[in-house]
Amino acid sequence: MTTAQSETGRTVTTGIPARLDRLPWSRWHWSVVIGLGTVWILDGLEVTVVGNIAARLSEPGSGLPITSGQVTGIAAALYVAGACAGALFWGRLTDIWGRKKLFMITLAVYLGATALTAIAFDTWWFLLFRFLTGFGIGGEYAAINSAIDELIPAKYRGRVDLIINGSFWLGAVGGSLLSIVALDTDLFPADVGWRLTFALGAVLALVILLVRRHVPESPRWLLIHGRHEEAERIVGGIERRVETEKGEPLPHARGELTIRHRKSVTFTEIARTVFARYRRRSVLGFSLFIGQAFLYNAITFGFGAILTTFFDVPSGSTGYYFAVIALGNFLGPLLLGALFDTVGRRVMISGTYLLSGLLLFGTAWLFDRGSLSAATLTACWCAVLFFASAGASSAYLTVSEVFPMETRAMSIAFFYALGTAAGGISGPLLFADLTGTGEVGDTVLAFQIGAGLMCAAGLVAAFLAVKAERRSLEDIAQPLTAVPPRPTTADPARTGAAAGPEAGPGAPA
Repeated sequence: MTTAQSETGRTVTTGIPARLDRLPWSRWHWSVVIGLGTVWILDGLEVTVVGNIAARLSEPGSGLPITSGQVTGIAAALYVAGACAGALFWGRLTDIWGRKKLFMITLAVYLGATALTAIAFDTWWFLLFRFLTGFGIGGEYAAINSAIDELIPAKYRGRVDLIINGSFWLGAVGGSLLSIVALDTDLFPADVGWRLTFALGAVLALVILLVRRHVPESPRWLLIHGRHEEAERIVGGIERRVETEKGEPLPHARGELTIRHRKSVTFTEIARTVFARYRRRSVLGFSLFIGQAFLYNAITFGFGAILTTFFDVPSGSTGYYFAVIALGNFLGPLLLGALFDTVGRRVMISGTYLLSGLLLFGTAWLFDRGSLSAATLTACWCAVLFFASAGASSAYLTVSEVFPMETRAMSIAFFYALGTAAGGISGPLLFADLTGTGEVGDTVLAFQIGAGLMCAAGLVAAFLAVKAERRSLEDIAQPLTAVPPRPTTADPARTGAAAGPEAGPGAPA
């Protein structure tokens, strides 16, 4: 039941969040996962293809006057810089204009930019459209994670979020295998094959754009923007579909929330909320993003260069090795994801970060001793990234669920941009220089830096991670527009002091 008062200072009392959270898993939820989650496959495809074609692009006859270091260093950094800028630019608009409008626009930006990358005729063109491709992908992070967390029931939110973010690595597997075919000069000329990989990314984006049209706007976002009738229609339609599929009535939803309609939330309010009211959560988010961003953006972009430099793996064969570690990356969130909803966020987030960091220190030690081959290095990376991938995915989950509804997309964008700028832009540039020297000690140092940052983030999570498992978003962090319940003599519990800001008071789950 949804009720409203006058237009001026209008308030809405609704059970819609509780109704969404009490839904059993259904085909409709799968449609959301497919429509929204598949963009991470494109991101994985992009990052992996560029890493694997770096050596080929620098060879004579590629059609581009570019060096391998420019591809894995400057182009990689520009892609990440574009993603950071895009996250901030589109993130604010996602909170203002809505999740659906933005996840359609940002995918269209990606589609156009990656298609134009395919026809690059000079270095500056390639670098420009790598930046713009990242600009579109960065906006996707804020819009997609916001929509997923607001549409998926609390019981499943952790595992679904992790698996969707982990699907990046399915794209990485595809990108690795695709690069093997595309770089085979017996099939395609040297200046054509790499272009086809980017063209395929544009085609896949077009297919996803068509599927995504059927994903609705977030009812939670509609509520706080005064569109409660539309939110009611969407949720009612979802409930009817689920009841038809299950063949039985849905259980009664428990818990209501009263929202006071406001046109917008100012940057001042956002800053006060994130950095004052939830400062411990801000430290947590920043730490998690720096650790995973440096590890992934530095090491992933340069993995092909390590294989060719230290193990004499042919440039056309690096894709086989990368496909193996990419599969290990996907298996991490897939197999560990459910534990984030059962064992809990704090144990799993800190555990995955610390384990991956310690395993990477071990890999660096073995590499320094000369004890590894291309195959055994790949095996070590599989072990490291099995845990690191689950941890990295939990960083996106964390910042999307521990801040209020009105700031959700902007919070995701902010922490992604700052953490990724710190680790994702400096990482590829530093790592390209270190591996480019051909000195074992320099590459070991890069490994150790990534491992140290992951362990540091794990320790921060051990103390600051929020116990958000199986809790409604409104319980974890009360919306800024929520109206506090009136104390009554019949309900003495409501007359006590309000919970502290880090407790995230809110409506019942």
